[in-house]
Amino acid sequence: MRTLYHFPLHPPSRMSRIALAEKKLKVREVIVDPWAPDAEFLSLTAEGAPPVLVDLTQHGTLTISGARAITEYANDGSKRHPLLSEDPFERAEARRLCAWFDGRFTDEVDAYILAEKVERAVLSQSQYDAGTPDPDVLREGRAYLADHLDYLATLLEQRDWLAGRRFSLGDISAAAHLSCLDFLGEIPWRDRPVLKDWYQKIKSRPSFRGLLGDRQPGLRAPRHYTDLDF
Repeated sequence: MRTLYHFPLHPPSRMSRIALAEKKLKVREVIVDPWAPDAEFLSLTAEGAPPVLVDLTQHGTLTISGARAITEYANDGSKRHPLLSEDPFERAEARRLCAWFDGRFTDEVDAYILAEKVERAVLSQSQYDAGTPDPDVLREGRAYLADHLDYLATLLEQRDWLAGRRFSLGDISAAAHLSCLDFLGEIPWRDRPVLKDWYQKIKSRPSFRGLLGDRQPGLRAPRHYTDLDF
């Protein structure tokens, strides 16, 4: 039995969910508030943040923290439905893209747009008045986002998938981040047709269905979020 502790509009959590679904692994999902985790969750991980996977195996209970660790654990646990190519360059490229999203994209985009919109929405559901998103912060995040989207579009003009010829962890990492932003209506898909075509393929994969059903009090996704042919 596996249990994944996650938060719906959290890119690392989404990366873990997609990867586990791609590997056809059955998982019980438990939602955790990253800004107010309970004592039970905090006892599971020194990091104190989702995602965390708890796997009850014949050798005992294993706890894996962090999206990169969870996805590698899931991929290495079975040769079926591999998430990394056998080609050395494509494998390296997929890992490079994961690092890109974990680092630069998170710092330049998520820290501005997701933090402003999602964190404020969550905190506003409690007694705390988080106020409205700062337009200057959003403007800066959107400027960075445009540069990142142009870069991804350039890659897809040369490749079938982001890391090469086959779907990989690189695509999963990108989809985890972009889908959160899409939930907020922040991705101008029409401006980059090649990126839109890639995302349509992503949304059509069975592993993505659970994400299309995500909801967040205080936020409303645009209509196209659940539309496979948007």
